Amino acid sequence: MSELLNLCPACNASTFIPYLEVKDHSVSHETFQLVECTSCGLVFTNPRPEPEAIGKYYKSEEYISHTNSSSGLMNKAYQLARKRAIVGKMKVLESMNADPRMLLDYGCGTGEFLAAAKAKGWVCAGLEPDEGARSQARKNYSLNVEDPEHLKNLPSGQFGAITLWHVLEHVHDLQETVKQLRRCLSTKGVLIIAVPNRTSHDAEVYGPYWAAYDVPRHLYHFSKKPMLQLIEKAGFTCHSVQPLFFDPYYIALLSGKYKNGSSNPVTAAFTGLQTTLKGKKDIEKNSSLLYIFKVAK
Repeated sequence: MSELLNLCPACNASTFIPYLEVKDHSVSHETFQLVECTSCGLVFTNPRPEPEAIGKYYKSEEYISHTNSSSGLMNKAYQLARKRAIVGKMKVLESMNADPRMLLDYGCGTGEFLAAAKAKGWVCAGLEPDEGARSQARKNYSLNVEDPEHLKNLPSGQFGAITLWHVLEHVHDLQETVKQLRRCLSTKGVLIIAVPNRTSHDAEVYGPYWAAYDVPRHLYHFSKKPMLQLIEKAGFTCHSVQPLFFDPYYIALLSGKYKNGSSNPVTAAFTGLQTTLKGKKDIEKNSSLLYIFKVAK
């Protein structure tokens, strides 16, 4: 079942314009319509699968975010990118001096980032919709991981840091989720959000084949303006916006596969380098952006 949105998920405006048609290359091979809100500029998938129906779009060996498999070029590239990314994530987390040292990772997957934080002395909890990924996180790392429905039951002001690493674009009830995240943060807390950036150079290069559209699993396709508007409206101030440097290469590798039928590592490396260089001059040309928010005083 699909649902047609009549209001923008970020700002509640009611006027949209067609933006792009994109195919689900990894699971269903269906085509989905993206629209752009004329008020805040958010691009979102509309219509989209209902929450009860979205699960089947994750059930494929081609969708690797919930697996630890290292077989095949794409899985190996993903695992390498994930390992390197965790090091960078921990540097960001530790640099924020969050208080208390209690971490909630929303969309924690199989738990590798939480395990790294736990090893550094953080008290960790995770929320993850995929039952198989939750089981792996519990079994492999002895982590406390629950379904995202548990968010509303968490104590107010408990966490010093809440992270969403390429997760917010998957959340159906966008404004309510951000509201609940704010409730769960301490007054000295930090909210860290990483999302694909639709104004990036590689999005321009690959068009509808840009892998980070990832419809229909990605419900929203953020750019800087609507992201800041959405989060600041919930009671945050923006501390910084940073690029994620490893994303361009993996995204280009996968986008090339979607566009040409096979991956070309050399072409992907060139496109990734172009994206990185352009992103240094203009942050909104980066494949993905890392937003760091603090609780508004």
